[in-house]
This record gives sequence, structure tokens and C-alpha cells, in this order.
Amino acid sequence: MSRLPAVWPNPRSHLRTVQPDQPVLYFLPDALHATACRFQAGFPGLVTYAVKANDLHPVLENLVQAGLMAFDVASPDEIAKVRAVSDTVEIHYNNPVRSQREIRSAIAQGVRSFSVDDMGELEKLAALVSSAGVEVSVRIKLTVAGGYYDFGSKFGAEPDQCVVLLRRAAALGFDTSMTFHPGTQCEEPTAWTAYIEAAAEVARAAGVKLHRLNVGGGFPAHRVAEAPDLEAIFERIAQSVAAAFGRDAPDLVCEPGRAMVAEAFQLAACVKSRRDDGRVYLNDGVYGGMAEAALIGSVDRTAVFSPTGVQRVGPHFDAVVFGPTCDSLDRIKGTVSLPRTIAEGDYVLFDGMGGYSTATLTRFNGYGALEIVTVDRGSDHGT
Repeated sequence: MSRLPAVWPNPRSHLRTVQPDQPVLYFLPDALHATACRFQAGFPGLVTYAVKANDLHPVLENLVQAGLMAFDVASPDEIAKVRAVSDTVEIHYNNPVRSQREIRSAIAQGVRSFSVDDMGELEKLAALVSSAGVEVSVRIKLTVAGGYYDFGSKFGAEPDQCVVLLRRAAALGFDTSMTFHPGTQCEEPTAWTAYIEAAAEVARAAGVKLHRLNVGGGFPAHRVAEAPDLEAIFERIAQSVAAAFGRDAPDLVCEPGRAMVAEAFQLAACVKSRRDDGRVYLNDGVYGGMAEAALIGSVDRTAVFSPTGVQRVGPHFDAVVFGPTCDSLDRIKGTVSLPRTIAEGDYVLFDGMGGYSTATLTRFNGYGALEIVTVDRGSDHGT
């Protein structure tokens, strides 16, 4: 497996020895490989990776080595990053809004699969690419509960619009498919069922047999409480497709991002200040590796270590946690359970931080630098 330069046994050993003064992301290649294998073994179709979640070269390289043969991208830059690790993998350009220059760039890099949610975008694509052997996936949107936030306010077409788009794509000679996204961090299997049933209805109304059905991302990562049951979602998807499509069932595609890469990284942030009123200030926050913490809160799997590697134990309290910048919005949503013995100079280690940590970094106020260190295994939080 591909690894970043220096390999440490675990995060705790690195913290104790180096005592870093900036946030550190610990990369666990074995965890990434295990998750990739889990998706490929359980999902009843083609597994792709949504590059937007984490586009680091070692991540993409390890996923190719784990057997992934397709990637979901949103820009020419992401296409180039995938091509830097493989000339042969399939690339799905599923950002439905693309400039003519972006389309030309994608074609030049071998992209043969695009999504659309608007007639103007479909005609733009048709004017620039030969339809032979090119897939067009019509993106549908519904009002379905289950995710932390809904992509439908930005992307997707209503079912009746999808019928028109699907017919037009077929008339233009494209391989016609459909795609959807049930919502970020979706833990409700019925959300997939609702979308699958709607896609089947659209295909029947359009009189078009679907080439493939992309059931999107949205697969949940382990953020809070118990680990999500991905296999239950896989099973529900298979059952729903069989029931909705019958003999006309299309091949399936999924595009996990966060769920694929989350467990492959742990984030260590140093305590800059611990206040008597319970506020804790870290050297990383929502403008750094915790961009999502302001929206959906932090993961609940944390451990605190002293600078010498001693784990802080004992009673916990609900801490209000801020990042290092001067912006009051730089705060983890809600509270974080931390040991009462936590002190300035300690390190808070957050599990499951591979998704949207490196990808959304800023350098606001001069913060945001993240060191990335490869480890053989993650912290076990107890030894």
C-alpha cells in the first residue's frame, strides 16, 4: 500500500515523541483498504469514490490498489488528480454544472460519463461531445428526510422534468442513466427506497430503459453513537431495485465519499487554553480540519493525551470548544465531552476525520496548516 513518508506505530507515539505545535492528521492506509473492501463486498454494483471528500494522492492511490476502478469528480482539477494515479479508471463527472471549457477538458482526459439536471446543460454537453458510448445520467431530486442537509436546493430536477430530460438524452443517442443523492450522512435506508422507486417511475414514463442507476453518496460514516449499518443499506438498495424495476433493473453504481475515507484519518488538535467556565480553545477548528463541525457537530469518539502521552481519564464534562481564529463562528456545534483533567498543552484526538478535513482547509488568520503523518494503526484510546 502507498504511504506518506514517515510511518509511526500510532498517533500516541508520534504525539509523545514530537509534541507537535500544529494540528496533525494521522493517515491509516489499512483502515482505508478495509473500508474499500467492505463497500466492494457489500454493495450490489460498481463502487466509485467521490474525490471531493479527500483528494490526497495517497488516498486515491490506495483506493486504486484496493481495487476501485471508478471515481466521481466535480472538476477538471479532480480529474487530473485521479489521472495522476491511473490512466485506466473510469471517471464520472457528476457535477451537473459545467462550463464549455470544463467539458472540453474532461473529454480530453477520457471522461465518458456525465450527469445533467437541466435541458440547457444537456444541450451544451451534446454540442461538445459525440454521444456514442457516452453516458448521461439524469439527476432527480425529491423531498426526502434522512440526511443532515439536502442537496436538492442546488442540484437535481423534479420527476416530471427528469422524464423530459431522459427522453431527450435518449434521442440524442447517449447511454441513458439516472442518479440521485439522498442527503449528507444519511442513516435512513428508506431514503434510498424513495429515490429508487421515483427513478423507476420516471424511466417508465419516459419509455427509456436505464443503462445504470447511480444511488449516490450519502452513506453515513461513524460520527456519533453506534457505527452505521452499511450492510443494511446495501441490502435495502438491492431489494428496492428488484421491486421497483423487476426485469428491467439497471446496473447499480454508488459514490461514497465521507463513508469511504472517514476512518482512514484521526485528527490531533492541541489545547491552547482551558477556561474555568468550561470553554476549551484548540489550535484547529472549522476553518481547518473541522469544517463540518459548525454544521453537523463533531465526532463523539475522542481521547485526550498529555504532552507526554498519558491519557486523561476520569469524569467528563460538556465543553464548549472553539478553534484558534478570531471568528466566533469558529466553534464546534453543541458540546464535546472531555475529561475534567484536560489542560493546556494536551492533545485531543478525534476519530473518523478523513472526510472533508484536508479538502476544505482555509488559511484564515494564518491558521489551517495540517501536518499529515502515516501510522500503522490508530489510537486504541486505552494503551
